Formats: sequence, C-alpha cells, structure tokens
Amino acid sequence: MACDLGRDKIEAYADAELSTAEMRAMQDHLHGCASCASDVLGRVQLKHVVKSAGMRYSPSPALRERVQKGLPAQKTSARIWGWPQRLAASFAFLLIGFFLFRGWFDSRQRRTIAELADLHVTTLSSSAPVDVISTDRHTVKPWFQGKIPFTFNIPELGGTPFSLLGGRMSYLDQAPGAQLIFNLGNHHISVFIFQKRQDRAFASGEGRSKTLTFNVEAWAEDDLQYFVIGDADPSDIHKLSDLLKAAARP
Repeated sequence: MACDLGRDKIEAYADAELSTAEMRAMQDHLHGCASCASDVLGRVQLKHVVKSAGMRYSPSPALRERVQKGLPAQKTSARIWGWPQRLAASFAFLLIGFFLFRGWFDSRQRRTIAELADLHVTTLSSSAPVDVISTDRHTVKPWFQGKIPFTFNIPELGGTPFSLLGGRMSYLDQAPGAQLIFNLGNHHISVFIFQKRQDRAFASGEGRSKTLTFNVEAWAEDDLQYFVIGDADPSDIHKLSDLLKAAARP
C-alpha cells in the first residue's frame, strides 16, 4: 500500500469489525486514498468469491444438525454476527465501487477538458484560426449546414462586450462538431458544440471547472453539449454561457 495504514485495519474494515467511529474515519480515508480503496475492494471481492464457491455445496439438514450439536453453546453467537458483517461488507463494496466510479468519471472529465484546452490553444496559434470569418451570426451558422449532423443557434451580441470572430469544424472523440470563436477585449473564447453522448464526460450534467489558465463551463441543452473555454474571467465565461443558453431556447 502507498500509505501507512496497517493491513490489519484494512482487514478489520472489510470484515466490518471496526467501531462506528473507526468505520466513519476509514470511509473518510478511502475517499482520498485510491490505494487503500483498491485494496479494500479487492478483499471484499475475494470474500464474495469465497462465499460463492462455498455455496456450491449445500450440506444436508442431517449433517448440519450433527455439526451444530458438536459445537459449544457459546459458539452459536457467531451466527448472530454473520448477517451484520455481510451487510456491512456489501455496503462497503457498494460504497467503494461508487467512489471508484466517481474517480473514473472525474478522470474522464479531466481528459475531456484537457483535450478541449488543447483544441483551443491549437486554434488560436494557427495562422487560420477559423474556417469561416464573419461577425454575422447569420453567415456563420449556415456555413455549418451539411458539415455537422445538427444545428444550433448563435446569440445576438449587440449591446454585449462580446463579438463573433467566426467558426470552424472541430472533433471530440472522433465526433464532428462546431467551434465558435468569440472575442472579449484581448481575450479569445472558444465555444464547442457537439451532439450529446452518454459515454462522454459532462454528457448529461452541467458544471464549471478550471484547467491550467483556462476557465470552462459545460452544460447540455436538448441533444447538444456545450463547452465554453477561455482565459477570460469566470464571470465573463458565465455571461457568454447564459447568452448561448438563451439563444438555444427561442
């Protein structure tokens, strides 16, 4: 294990032999320690495998009765603790599985944002950052027709600090989409629009995050997924996001 937590502590947690306070402290530790979470999950899975293998043979009632008669009376208390332990182990298994899935989802989310940040930087560093150059939304939007399998609305920017530079084709997970470039003073903001997919981070959620020097806001609207990324202030990223949301709901 990567941390100093003793193996006996891991075993006791997997067997639900810790006190309530110790169980709570252990759960808090597992939230932030992937090594211990993986270790506990492996031990719980092993116990389930052993249990399943043991159930392949079911002793006859007569054999069970003979064995029970041969046990000291005080040993019967072990049967009382069997069900709480199994329930605690099952709960631990589900809890760890949830946090492992959450970690996997967060990892996918970070990779998606990192890929979008790379696309944003690559676009701005290109000698031809846009395929269609226009400040007119009625020119930029029709340019995408026939190039991507969906349509979208561009907000009216009159009276706002934003201006439209143009647009270009973009790809995420090999899926085609639109990339719009907006200007805000000396800042450039990319808006990525793709079809919503269940296997993609942010596929059905909404959130804000930060990667390196860029601020990001993402949300789903109908069957489309929007990502707004740039080095502008988070409040400006949010204002542009609100304009896009309003345009998508005529």
